[in-house]
Amino acid sequence: MTELRGVGIGLGVAQGPVARMSEPLPPPSDAPSTLSADEEKARVADAVAGVARELETRGAQAGGAAQDVLEAQAMMAEDPSLADEVNARIGQGKTGEFAVFDAFASFRDQLTALGGYLGERAADLDDVAQRVIARLRGVPAPGVPDPGHPFVLVAKDLAPADTALLDLEKVLALVTTDGGPTSHTAILAREKSIVAVVGAVAATGLKDGETVIVDAAAGVVTTEPTSDELDRARNRAADRAAAATAPITDGALADGTPIPLLANLGSPDGAADAVALGAEGVGLFRTEFLFLSSSQAPTVEQQRESYTKLLAAFPGKKVVVRVLDAGADKPLAFLNDAHEENPALGLRGIRALRASEDILREQLTALAEADAATDADLWVMAPMVATVEEARYFTDLARDYGIKTAGVMVEVPSSALLADRILGFSDFASIGTNDLTQYTMAADRLLGSVAAFQDPWHPAVLRLIREVGDAGRINRKPVGICGEAAADPLLAVVLVGLGATSLSMAPTAIADVRATLLQHSLDDAREIAQAALAANDAASARTAAQAAATSHKETQQ
Repeated sequence: MTELRGVGIGLGVAQGPVARMSEPLPPPSDAPSTLSADEEKARVADAVAGVARELETRGAQAGGAAQDVLEAQAMMAEDPSLADEVNARIGQGKTGEFAVFDAFASFRDQLTALGGYLGERAADLDDVAQRVIARLRGVPAPGVPDPGHPFVLVAKDLAPADTALLDLEKVLALVTTDGGPTSHTAILAREKSIVAVVGAVAATGLKDGETVIVDAAAGVVTTEPTSDELDRARNRAADRAAAATAPITDGALADGTPIPLLANLGSPDGAADAVALGAEGVGLFRTEFLFLSSSQAPTVEQQRESYTKLLAAFPGKKVVVRVLDAGADKPLAFLNDAHEENPALGLRGIRALRASEDILREQLTALAEADAATDADLWVMAPMVATVEEARYFTDLARDYGIKTAGVMVEVPSSALLADRILGFSDFASIGTNDLTQYTMAADRLLGSVAAFQDPWHPAVLRLIREVGDAGRINRKPVGICGEAAADPLLAVVLVGLGATSLSMAPTAIADVRATLLQHSLDDAREIAQAALAANDAASARTAAQAAATSHKETQQ
């Protein structure tokens, strides 16, 4: 038995035989073209248009987040700058195949160098190039295998066009060697509730046909499992399925302590599904969707319409909206177009908004107007707050615009360490565990090569969360969790033990977390958290917490 570690997406467990993604097409030759430049350009233009239309068709069939990703990929295929680069190479006597291969590779390298969200899109560009070259050669593009039976799909990374139309009757789980928690593979795995582990570098050694267990909750792929391990995994899967169909109740611990379970949403369109899955409100509404698709900031009217739609879906419920979090992996030309050597440590979040304060003021205006038109309980928070002064600045400004509840996101160690002072000014804190882990461990959360460091179970991260929890208790202010950590059922118990008063997650994770919280009292949660804090690393913290949780359940029985 061998355990291959990566980043788990979702909370399920699955088992089955491996089927590997087909290998990419071999690179084209650099031999001179036998056709005229005009003929080669026409061939490429037809192939690019054909690929773009195919991607749009697949997107329309898939719908949801997959459609957005595929339509973006179609636009990428027909990018005029790429066309110019391809045509320049054809003008130098290159074949259409080589011109596409070389031009797309150059753009891919540029995206990879930028890192973050744009770095994740490099795989999308590779996929477009492969599809165009396949059309030029008159051969099928590489894609998902069909071994004729259910299988665990293993790949370097999955292209959006492939993940969008996966046959969920056949694909038991996904394992990728590349990618991170925000890659398109991860996004679509969450949306479709597919068991997935990404960034499992050692999975390159998996062979077709060998049986594996994919445990997303632990971020582990187990090879050569024993019959007992297979049985346990099968039982866990059955238990999870049963929990998902249990009656929906509000989040609470075994002793009745309420722990509201909220949804992370990226647009108002996901509100109805979140409610159906048991969300008691919204713990993180990302407003970037309004800005990232525009060359200029949306108007107050456009923003108000979206915010009103969101708030109207949660009458009487808490809805926490994060003002624009741009910069780093989400650059916006109208906000900050200056080149930065390390944008993750540059002008992002509240820093960028202060530099373009009119955008922040317009957003607060739209939020206040939407709040006045609906019955939801609106809370608004600022991203990437690092100092007490920033917290006070945002809270004062938000109140000037009539925002009744204004808070901050704790995503960098400085704000966690100063949480007692920050919460003297702000109404609440919400911990973004993805970035807090990234900055604490100095490990880019989008890089598969350092995925092992990007683990919120690390005691260093847990200690910072405890600081914020203690500050919330002292100041009698709520402390929420809105990062991926809240979707891990056992870690959710630890977070509550550290002082979290609410948990926000992908709506598909709510059932698992609700069921796990109901197994432990607040005292239990605190003891389990202490067990994790006493460990020296993430793996032993998880093991210690599991042992403590199991001990409590056995005592209760």
